[in-house]
Parts: sequence; C-alpha cells; structure tokens
Amino acid sequence: MDQASAGTRAVRGGGWAAALRAAAPLSSPIMAGVVFLGVTCGVYTVSLGLPWWMPAFMAVAIFGGSAEFIVASMLPGAFDPFTAFAVTLVVQARHLFYGLSMLKPFQGTGRKKPYLIYAMCDESFSINYAARVPEGVDRGRFMFAVSLLNQSSWVAGCTLGGVFGGLIPTDIEGVSFAMTALFVVICVDQWKHAKTHIPALAGFACGIFFLALIRSANFILPALAAVAGVLLISRRVIERKMEDSSL
Repeated sequence: MDQASAGTRAVRGGGWAAALRAAAPLSSPIMAGVVFLGVTCGVYTVSLGLPWWMPAFMAVAIFGGSAEFIVASMLPGAFDPFTAFAVTLVVQARHLFYGLSMLKPFQGTGRKKPYLIYAMCDESFSINYAARVPEGVDRGRFMFAVSLLNQSSWVAGCTLGGVFGGLIPTDIEGVSFAMTALFVVICVDQWKHAKTHIPALAGFACGIFFLALIRSANFILPALAAVAGVLLISRRVIERKMEDSSL
C-alpha cells in the first residue's frame, strides 16, 4: 500500500489523535525534506553573523521558507522595511493563489482557520487541497494536523541549523533538489486521482509558455496569473466534469 492510500484509509474516531494518525503518513516524507532545508536555513543564517536563535524565531514568526533566506540576508544590512516588504511579497505572491483555492476547503473550520491561513506553505497546500480525508476524521482537524506537522519540522530544522551551524562544517549545496523531487511525486499522485486534468494541463501549458517567453525565474508570477485566468474562464466546465465523474 502506498503512502497516499495509507494516509487516507478510514480511521476510527474524529478526534485530534485520529487526525494526526491520518496526516502523519502524508506529511512524513515532506517533514524529512523540510528538516534538512531548515538546517540549511539555520546554517546560512548563523553564517551571516546572526545569533543562533534567529533561525528558530523566524521559523515561528515568519514560516516563509525561501522568504526566510531573504530576510536573513537583509538583517545584517541597513534597515529598509519597504524593500524587505516588496521583495518578500514578490517571492511569496504564489500564496495569493493558494489562498483563493482554499477558500472553500477552509469553510467551517472555526477557530482553526487563522492558523490554517498562517501556516499554509507549499507542502501543506499540496496535501490539504487534494487530500482524501479518511471517513470519521474531521477535515479541519486533519488540515490543522498537516500544517502543524510541516511547520514543526521546519522549526526543528531551523533550530538545529542555528545551534550546530557554527560548530559543524556542512556542505549544503544541492539539498533543495529533494523538495523538487517530492513535488514531482505529489503531482503524479494528484494526476492519478484527479477527476479532471484541466487545471494540471493549464498549469503545465502556462508555465512552459511563460518560461519560454521570459526565460528567467520571473516567469512564475505571470504564469500563475494566467493559470488563475484560465481556471476562472473554464470554471463551469471543470465543475461539470467533476460532477459527471462523481455519478
């Protein structure tokens, strides 16, 4: 049985323990990669002359992944809040589209919603958006558990990197490829279980088109905007296909 099937099988009871048991198999491979990336962030932050506790503090207060690398590089320099805000907004702008996609799944989550919004990283979005929540498990608690496990692994990694970064010489080059491979696996799993492939095909097409047009990392924002436009235009077609596949 693969991890996706194991993480979505029926779990008795709808409490927090059941939610954690359902979320753990899906989050565990992501947590392993996130810990190593967190160590990388901690080592990098300390190498800039910042205190050992700064990576852990940013992991709790910001929880922005790549944004934390940027913030760490800015902290030793002159105070420039406008530049920090603008750069962080551009880097994390993809979360605007994540938020629009999660408006419906987050409905009815009550007091859990503020944390779900705050902790919605790439990995948590990938799981929570397409997860087949086990029967008997509250969806809000399941999504909360996924987000908490992912953030906890990031905090743990950043803390370890901050504490030991100055003591243990580490070659961190190339570690980020692990997360790229992980997203490929998640994409393949979602493709296999999706009721319609229109959103995925739109994402592939827009990404390839703007990468060929712009030929730099700046292609991401226009590609995401184009995907959002395509999905809005084809919303009725997508909903009809999903309804037909459910019959």
